[in-house]
Amino acid sequence: MIDGFKETFREEAEELLTGLEGILLELETKPGDQELLNAAFRAVHTVKGSAGMFGFEAIGRFAHDLENIMDRIRSGSLPMTKGFADLALASRDHIRTMLAADDAPEPDVDARTAELVEALRAYAAQVPAPPEAEADPEKAERPEGKDAGKGSSAEETVWRLSFKPGEGVFRSGTKVLRLLEELSTLGDCACFPHTENIPELEKLDPETCRTSWDAIIASGSGPEAIKDVFIFVESESELSLDKIEEAAILQEREEPKKLGEILIERGIITKAAIDEALSSQRRLGEVLVEKKLVSKEQVESALVEQEHLKRVQERQVDTGAASIRVASDKLDQLVDLVGELVTLQARLSQTALGIQDSGLTGISEMFDRLIAQLRDNTMSIRMLPIGSTFNKFRRVVRDLSLELGKDAELATEGADTELDKTVIEKLGDPLVHIIRNSLDHGIERPADRISAGKPRSGTIRLSAMHSGAYVLIQVADDGGGLDRAAIKSKALERGIISPGADLVDQEIDQLIFAPGFSTARTVTKVSGRGVGMDVVKREIDSLGGTVLLRSERGAGTTITLKIPLTLAIIEGLLVKVADEFYVIPLSSVDGCIEIKSDEVVERDGKRIITYRGELLPFVPLRTWFDSPGEAPEISQIVIVNALESRIGFVVDQVIGDYQTVVKPLGRLYRNVRGLSGATILGDGTVALILDVNRLSQAVKRDTSGRTGRDEALHDA
Repeated sequence: MIDGFKETFREEAEELLTGLEGILLELETKPGDQELLNAAFRAVHTVKGSAGMFGFEAIGRFAHDLENIMDRIRSGSLPMTKGFADLALASRDHIRTMLAADDAPEPDVDARTAELVEALRAYAAQVPAPPEAEADPEKAERPEGKDAGKGSSAEETVWRLSFKPGEGVFRSGTKVLRLLEELSTLGDCACFPHTENIPELEKLDPETCRTSWDAIIASGSGPEAIKDVFIFVESESELSLDKIEEAAILQEREEPKKLGEILIERGIITKAAIDEALSSQRRLGEVLVEKKLVSKEQVESALVEQEHLKRVQERQVDTGAASIRVASDKLDQLVDLVGELVTLQARLSQTALGIQDSGLTGISEMFDRLIAQLRDNTMSIRMLPIGSTFNKFRRVVRDLSLELGKDAELATEGADTELDKTVIEKLGDPLVHIIRNSLDHGIERPADRISAGKPRSGTIRLSAMHSGAYVLIQVADDGGGLDRAAIKSKALERGIISPGADLVDQEIDQLIFAPGFSTARTVTKVSGRGVGMDVVKREIDSLGGTVLLRSERGAGTTITLKIPLTLAIIEGLLVKVADEFYVIPLSSVDGCIEIKSDEVVERDGKRIITYRGELLPFVPLRTWFDSPGEAPEISQIVIVNALESRIGFVVDQVIGDYQTVVKPLGRLYRNVRGLSGATILGDGTVALILDVNRLSQAVKRDTSGRTGRDEALHDA
């Protein structure tokens, strides 16, 4: 059981540390942002407190030193500098190392801990700590402002407080606003000042307090803790504290409290007066003020209470739909089971169609609807915002820029775009390779950028957006663009292309994805070994996606990854070639046409058809896959969009839409180019799923339709 708690702590600490990294990187550009400083402090404070609770004492002690400095920075007694950002990021990384090494400590971890602690204390020593910080070391650990108490909202109580300080409170040196700030640390608080008794300016005595306050606070603290805030001024002030309602009971109300109800509870007016005012069919507050039954300030104070109660009520409703943490393997099992149900549903539909029984058909249709809802809900659970992956690249850009002596920043767009968690997990390495190449080969050094009339700092823009059943992820830099002459020269040197090859710009650009290719003159930590962009191509291909590249010399390079939303269940078009079934992803299908054998036109050895006024190449899948038998007299062509172009695949028969549960291919067929997986049909028959992008590539290389087909069909 203890191990289970420790594992939960590790997971939560990992989330906190990931968030802390993003906050620290943002603080470098906004060092005075108090909200960011408070958020960074809370993250470290939570890690420290939980570490001690679950037996990670070393982490707790180390985090305590970091927490002390962050508290002093947010209070203004220490500066927030780039040097501290470096130190805090290094400390954050070390906490992750300590978490991983807890079960098997490494000898150099303690040495690194001591080194960082010494650096943290040296940073803190540059400005002596204020006496009050030493006298109250736990002061920083109190909950802050509106965020306090929200974690235990079910135990909160909503209180109404009236505070009227004595007229001479200022003469004693009391800062009344500090008392209200301290009150706000106990929970979600809203205050309203009564200023009606403040005289005109010429009669104003600045040492006499003429203001009073009404406050509404939702807090888990008891009434004594709330009154203790005013303990030093209570004797010379008028203070009342009334309980409004338990927050949990407030949640059960169907409607928020009405203004008249609040005024009656405060004892300001009677119910009879409220009923009489309501009969005028005008706004209640206006009528009551007009009749001088209440003051304008009393109405405004009651409206503040009404709005605050409404916010607490809505927050309670929101926290009712709490999230739970589920192990990813359990989620994978659920998806597998849903996939089996989808296959079973297809089988039931086919059986019902064959039997022609109205009762069974009705059950089949109802089962179909329920399975569709279950599938969509299960798939939505697997969908995660890609921003969680984007955040870690800010650190990559920051650290690598320093290492390379360049000035660059990362801008992100579309971080809330959702993608299957399995796909997101596999995108990390390809994106790291692309961003590292953008920095190393794309972004110029500051002096070179200035001489070229560009800003000193380069920009790498990382964006994501939905496009049908795909997500488009773009990495664009404003660097120097691809040096096509250097690429072609290096490709000749490596024997990747022949000396007489006449390549267009797009073909030259694609050479950077060749295994072992690199234009770097020297081998460094970042590049030069020719391992990188070929890995990107291989990984994206394995996801059923494509890599598109566009570059302009002197203006920058844009690499676009086109990734399917999910790898588990897809909508497909079921087709038949000879006795075999194939599935073409429906998101790639542009249309279907019929063709007779005498309508085929050959041009330069390629077979061409006319489709919507455009000449398109096509390839018979019967020929490509060596299917036996004769082709039918009238064949059908499925037009697909592949690699920013169209191509036709000739099939014997188009059967129709089919919901496909993707099954991986076995080891023997894993490297067959043009196939991305398989599925099981309702009658138990296996159908192969076509990878239209890779199949299109292979077809284009085989200009004669047959020559070289076997070579193109399999990966090297």
